Amino acid sequence: MNGERQFVDSNIWLYAFIQRPDEDKRHEQAKNLIQHSRGITVSEQVIAEVSVNLLKKGKLSEPQLGRIVEAFYRRYRVLAPSLETHQIAGKLRGHYCLSYWDSLIVAAALQTNCTILYSEDMQNGLVFEDVLRVVNPLK
Repeated sequence: MNGERQFVDSNIWLYAFIQRPDEDKRHEQAKNLIQHSRGITVSEQVIAEVSVNLLKKGKLSEPQLGRIVEAFYRRYRVLAPSLETHQIAGKLRGHYCLSYWDSLIVAAALQTNCTILYSEDMQNGLVFEDVLRVVNPLK
């Protein structure tokens, strides 16, 4: 994709990793997005959410999951939550009526200067703080 910094939410990763017969199109869309994007950022929250779902729904073994987690840290920018992340998230919750978890995702994306947040769970086209635009790549 273009040179914009992109934050990829958990649901997009899960579509890319887990292929189900009724979700073939979404699987391919998510996989292609990740393969062709540059400057991807994730948070440790995203890695944790993806990991628990890959263990449960994807039936991955611990060694398989370990390789995926290592790949996240090698290939992408990973943000660990900080006090600042939680402070930003609190302001976002008040201003945009976000859930606790979504506010942490948005805060992490803003902290890392991302301009695109790929997510299926948030309103497509919503712009946070005049900087970060939500894009549903599966529409």
